[in-house]
Amino acid sequence: MCKTGGVFTEKFRWAYIGSGSIARSTATDITKGDHKIVSVFSRNFEKAEAFAREYGARAFHDFSQAVSLDCVDGVYIATPHTSHVEYAVKAMELGKPVLCEKPVGVTVKDVDTLTDAALKNNVYFCEAMWTWFSDVSLTVKDWVKKGETGDIESVDIYYAFPGILMPKSSRVLTPETAGGALLDIGIYPITYCYNLFGFPEKINCKGVIKNGIDIKEAVTLDYGSFLCSLHMSLCSFKESCVIRGSKGKISLPGFFHMASKAVLHREKGRQTFKGKTDYLTEFTRAAEEIKEGKKESEYIPFSATRDCMKIMDECRKQLKLVYPFER
Repeated sequence: MCKTGGVFTEKFRWAYIGSGSIARSTATDITKGDHKIVSVFSRNFEKAEAFAREYGARAFHDFSQAVSLDCVDGVYIATPHTSHVEYAVKAMELGKPVLCEKPVGVTVKDVDTLTDAALKNNVYFCEAMWTWFSDVSLTVKDWVKKGETGDIESVDIYYAFPGILMPKSSRVLTPETAGGALLDIGIYPITYCYNLFGFPEKINCKGVIKNGIDIKEAVTLDYGSFLCSLHMSLCSFKESCVIRGSKGKISLPGFFHMASKAVLHREKGRQTFKGKTDYLTEFTRAAEEIKEGKKESEYIPFSATRDCMKIMDECRKQLKLVYPFER
């Protein structure tokens, strides 16, 4: 299984940490391309075995054994975000590059721990935020940078799904796993605005907390000359993004689940860009960076991950949202 250890093969070989829904979603997507899952570790070994059988991998009882195989080119972490730091640091200490699901932690302190570990061990670390590996979002960023819409006047983003209907045991609804709208889905519109406009001058957050988690909030990022109005909720379904400027606007029918199209509207007509926002593109571009010997992603640099977590820390502070393990 690991006869070609230490040498990149045609297929990039991953160790999977976690075997839940997000792990399965990514695995189904990336194995259609030049990727192979060679090992999997999960605290539930039966689930790890079932996952391994489905994707042609090998299940391990021990984390270090799953990660330290010579044939593992990179480690993908898909556990609840409260355990990301533990697993990612261990993997980097074993000398393995890491692609870690968002959010990579719960606080800015967590991000600092992770990036410090990457620098100390001289290995690649990147947040698995598929949005910014996508040509759709990168095209929107290029339009904004080139001033295609003129001066930005307003940004409105909605991202909501009925997560409140999920089983009560779901990590999304559990305070002990830092569940809630902000860290699970709010990170997407926050990161979207940050990647377009940088860190805001002011942050305002209002929301509703129920059963120890935030079920919805409205976040305003103030950039001085314009506002980004972000709405995220676990109580409904809505997804849209509109960026308005003095010379036109950019609209996306979706920027996450339906992020396959962006439209630039101007007086002289419309320009439509179509592309994929998928796990395969994300994993392929991360693998390419690892093969090139990079230690920090050009798509999602450490500073971006830290700044977006800093925004969410401030939102939680304003909401007075404290998780049980932080008390």
